[in-house]
Amino acid sequence: MKQSIKEILSEKPVGQEVVICGWVRTFRNNQFVAVSDGSCIQTMQVVVNHETMDPALLKRITTGAAVMATGVLEESQGKGQAVEVRANTIEVVGDADPDKYPLQPKRHGMEFLREIAHLRMRTNTFGAVMRVRHNLAYAIHKFFHDRGFYYIHSPIITGSDAEGAGEMFRVTTLPLDNVPKTPEGSVDVKKDFFEKMTNLTVSGQLEAELAALALSRVYTFGPTFRAENSNTTRHLAEFWMIEPEVAFFDLKDNMDLAEDMLRYVIGYALEHCEDDIQFLQDRQLQEEKSKPMAERSPMDLTTKLKFVIDNAFERLTYGEAIEILRNSKPNKKKKFQYLIEGWGADLQSEHERYLVEQHFQKPVILTNYPKEIKSFYMRVDDGDKTVSAMDILFPAIGEIVGGSQREERLDVLTKRMEEMHIPMEEMQWYLDTRKFGTCPHAGFGLGFERLVLFVTGMSNIRDVIPFPRTPGNAEF
Repeated sequence: MKQSIKEILSEKPVGQEVVICGWVRTFRNNQFVAVSDGSCIQTMQVVVNHETMDPALLKRITTGAAVMATGVLEESQGKGQAVEVRANTIEVVGDADPDKYPLQPKRHGMEFLREIAHLRMRTNTFGAVMRVRHNLAYAIHKFFHDRGFYYIHSPIITGSDAEGAGEMFRVTTLPLDNVPKTPEGSVDVKKDFFEKMTNLTVSGQLEAELAALALSRVYTFGPTFRAENSNTTRHLAEFWMIEPEVAFFDLKDNMDLAEDMLRYVIGYALEHCEDDIQFLQDRQLQEEKSKPMAERSPMDLTTKLKFVIDNAFERLTYGEAIEILRNSKPNKKKKFQYLIEGWGADLQSEHERYLVEQHFQKPVILTNYPKEIKSFYMRVDDGDKTVSAMDILFPAIGEIVGGSQREERLDVLTKRMEEMHIPMEEMQWYLDTRKFGTCPHAGFGLGFERLVLFVTGMSNIRDVIPFPRTPGNAEF
């Protein structure tokens, strides 16, 4: 019976016949084949029986080849593994030309691996990242399911800009070499598939709000898109977002939910991905040896993850944070790239990390931001100066979650939309929820790749999604 390497290493059925299916990592001394099937970070050593093996077949056992080995599981006599398979037969299911296969048993650069993203998941690093990614996704679904939330599939194609930023991908079937025009000379959208201007969504939040005002507790977990022409290590054009929305929640409820979720999913990864996280930690430590001391991470990966789950998140207002930053040594000595002069400053990653890593030495939740720097749907606080928003800040990465209590009052919402030039005629469906049975409600957004980046310790967001979409890159 075919079993995964993970299952065999867990059960260790010594003395029994097993079947190993996977890809060759190495073939040493014409006798020891290291086989990986992706189920775990470990490989299985298959020992060749030269008495039963065709010499011609042995020449086909090359790095990257797909093999199926049948034999008895034995306690290993060598170092590096507890058990091994003494093969009776080895079948090469798929050959790999050793002169052309690009993944050889050596260290490869991240940029090179991005160019062969169709193969990079066969490496230890990307295998580990993808297994951690899977477990984090499962943990998120389990967290919400166990708390009575319903999973909502929000639309990928939408006619609205939830963030109001305008950085959206246009969806059209119009012929680009002969775009139909109106008599006035503008694009005739009535000739398009949806008979209106449509885009790929930047967020499922607005639709999740509609669902929450019927089902009470919902969340979305789906792809979102930003047409921002950015090539930084923190930006993707296509990424996944988790966006819960809860009726009758206020800002405090929202903070409690977000903190509980982050603690839960990171704790789940620590418990269920121990080997992969240890491998990624060792890899990170090895990489950092070549960096100047000032650029090295203050914590190793496991310590950083436990830092989150072992410390209650510090909660303070934006105004309190501004005072702390304004009076901080880095600000007074002009060490910050963006100096904090007072109220209204838009906080940068350097400020967020200072609050988390140096001042409080724990995760931080900032609340009640100036309304001018936040979105139209956030509830305006008494005094008309701030909104009931919250951002959660983590070590090494800065903001990881952004959310708010939503503006449920129709008159205040329409005023904010007017101030921010949000087209109300396109948003009547959203305004209807404030006309018919409105109630306080709140939610937040968590960029899934940013969470995976944090938990895996990878330095570039392009390396935590299977096939990254960035400016000039839509391969595979």
